Amino acid sequence: MKKELLLSCFLCCGALANAEHIDITSFKYAGPYPVLKPLLIDSTNVNAEKWTAESLLKTPVSFKNVEMANEISANNLPTVSGYALHLLSFNLENTHFGKGKLNVEGIKSYQVYVDGELKENLDLELNPATHQIVIKYLSTSEEKESPKVSFDSEQDGVFQLKNQGGRIYTLADVLHGKRFSDVQLSPSGKYLISSYKITRKGGASSSMTRVTDLASGNILAERENDLSWMPRSDKYYYTREGVCGKDLIVVEPVSGKETVLASNIPDGYFQFAPTEDYLLFSMTQEGPKERKEIFEVIDPDDRQPGWRNRSYLAKLDLATGVLQPVTFGYKNAWATDISADGKSVLLMVSTHRMGKRPTSLSTLYKLDLATLQAETLVEEDGFINNAIFSPDMKQVLISGSPEALGGIGKNVREGQTPSMTDGQLFLMNLADRSIRPLTKTFNPSVQRAIWSEADGQIYLTAENRDYYSLYRMNPKSGEIAQIPMPEDLVLSFSAAAHAPRMAFYGVSASNSHRMYTLDLKTDKTTLQEDLSKDILAGIELGKCEAWNFVNSRGDTIYGRFYLPPHFDATKKYPMIVNYYGGCSPTSRDFESRYPHHAYAALGYVVYVIEPSGATGFGQEFSARHVNTFGDPIADDIIEGTKRFCEEHPFVNAKKIGCIGASYGGFMTQYLQTKTDIFAAAVSHAGISDHTSYWGEGYWGYSYSEVSGANSYPWANKELFVDHSPLYNADKVHTPLLFVHGTADMNVPVGESIQMYTALKLLGRETAMVLVDGQDHHIIDYDKRFAWQHTIFAWFAKWLQDDPLWWNTLYKPKTL
Repeated sequence: MKKELLLSCFLCCGALANAEHIDITSFKYAGPYPVLKPLLIDSTNVNAEKWTAESLLKTPVSFKNVEMANEISANNLPTVSGYALHLLSFNLENTHFGKGKLNVEGIKSYQVYVDGELKENLDLELNPATHQIVIKYLSTSEEKESPKVSFDSEQDGVFQLKNQGGRIYTLADVLHGKRFSDVQLSPSGKYLISSYKITRKGGASSSMTRVTDLASGNILAERENDLSWMPRSDKYYYTREGVCGKDLIVVEPVSGKETVLASNIPDGYFQFAPTEDYLLFSMTQEGPKERKEIFEVIDPDDRQPGWRNRSYLAKLDLATGVLQPVTFGYKNAWATDISADGKSVLLMVSTHRMGKRPTSLSTLYKLDLATLQAETLVEEDGFINNAIFSPDMKQVLISGSPEALGGIGKNVREGQTPSMTDGQLFLMNLADRSIRPLTKTFNPSVQRAIWSEADGQIYLTAENRDYYSLYRMNPKSGEIAQIPMPEDLVLSFSAAAHAPRMAFYGVSASNSHRMYTLDLKTDKTTLQEDLSKDILAGIELGKCEAWNFVNSRGDTIYGRFYLPPHFDATKKYPMIVNYYGGCSPTSRDFESRYPHHAYAALGYVVYVIEPSGATGFGQEFSARHVNTFGDPIADDIIEGTKRFCEEHPFVNAKKIGCIGASYGGFMTQYLQTKTDIFAAAVSHAGISDHTSYWGEGYWGYSYSEVSGANSYPWANKELFVDHSPLYNADKVHTPLLFVHGTADMNVPVGESIQMYTALKLLGRETAMVLVDGQDHHIIDYDKRFAWQHTIFAWFAKWLQDDPLWWNTLYKPKTL
């Protein structure tokens, strides 16, 4: 088949035919760029090579020139006398993996670049994307013929010319570019520190920090160092290697004047005292060593690197340079806050025990730094995790889970055990030690809280269903009010110590990082920096819309769905269902583990469901995660998927896939034992046997304190065995892919191996792909691409009837 394509059209699902020939009849053109024959001082160069005109092709020319150029017909390309370089550019777009050959005729000396990479072989294998093809060629006075360019695809309908409109969103867009990593306001609120991580093509990354005058917008400094504000004065500090060890440098932001405040300071994390006269260090003492070749494990957690090390506190007096040990012992000790007058520290000490839930207990002390005498505020509570002073030092804000402090914050049904990951706040009065639960009836799950000295209010972020919302709490009345935000997820925030001002950055379901300031008097936000604008430049995204339903138990189950770009409601699309099913919601993070817009760009509808058991919906809802091992979660996913298909006729109900990771990987496997509605499934690092995971994973038994509170394999066979996919493997008939890192210490790789083995013995359609050297998350740059393409290819095979990508990645083998 031969046809000319000048506008893009988008392929929906369906079987792919044989081949297609595409003539490229117009290009973006930049040039001509005259180049001269160099002066030949010698007949050969240092490598004994003679000069040839073709060597002029190596002359660098910026591709930015062609990106900004106008389109021109192939018949109207200019000709010039002498030597000249020319750039031709066009875009090929494919939403399926494709193979083809690029043909360049009529010119002798040329180079071809695909997405910026020089290609020696023009037999191309192209992952789904909008690909920029640039032909750089050399013309001479003797050459009069214009270049003729065409593309022969091995499949019909896969490739389209896309010289107008935007490009599709891919994993490269998820990984490349600049993102915020931190934001800090100075005590007065006048200056801002913003930190960034920049990732480049190939995986190299770097960090930078910027200091900005908010009134003028002027950038006062840019450094590679980590910078932080002094607690009271508008000066920032950093550390660097000096002549005698590590120096602590303080900088005046406007003049840039630097002062060495201390020299030869120890390694370790430190907090500046609010009075700015000492540093409080968290130090590490290494524990006893074992032989590497054979060693004793003294506790299940002793398998973890560094578990035998212990943390302790030390105070460095900046005037005298004296480093005073503050704590001593074999228990871990750390400071959660320093009082405004610098006299007291909130100290937490942890105790490890086996045999009773929880296996880790924390004691909270108020420590007098002058006498090093401690008052016990909370003794051996396994459900608290942090504490901060009120600005007047009369109260302490304690964070923990619903069972903390004797369970005074519990709000669940009779017989339910609360989720240990559901964040709650409690207020202790230091005068009489009375404690008041602040969030008992507050459904969102608290993530982080600060107590503002400027206005006396508590500000907190919390999982609010699939949002991370910002709230203001009045500590006297306990009233909590949500502050309107321009982003779905507030990822980090900082409040000025002496001014009603805040800075934060966040993302939404359909945009990347943006940073703002917030006037705490008016709740007005001001956009300070939009990184998303550059990240998404030229990209076309489909819509993301909310979709909730009331399940058969009468609960509202929340969710959302993503549509492909150029969505056509008259067509039938395959669908991918994504969930976690563990103890937290699948957030609206734009660049998540499974970037939903990247899946939608390949022609899928993506349905994200928040089933029973997730935090952010209230304690009773999150408690459904405990001692259920999948049943209510699976029921919600199955019912939600069926209902979504019934209400959305553009979904091909026979082509639905599902995917989840970790506990979500377990849910993938467990779902296939309960339903046949899925045409393909992917389990990443999933649990197949709760008994083996309980004992073998680094956090197996401790995570089971959350999901299986007070339940154990020897005492609850129905929960640990009957709810394990492995013991129900004969019920699985869905093509099921297992992907797992070989170095996963959270969910060991054996969890995938044993389920894969069972399905192979049963003769079921399955595959397993292991990622060498990767842990629970696939972080390595190249492996992340290979891992994601593996998942894409599996879904393409089973949901789009297109096995080419899978067979290219994993060639069929007969052993």
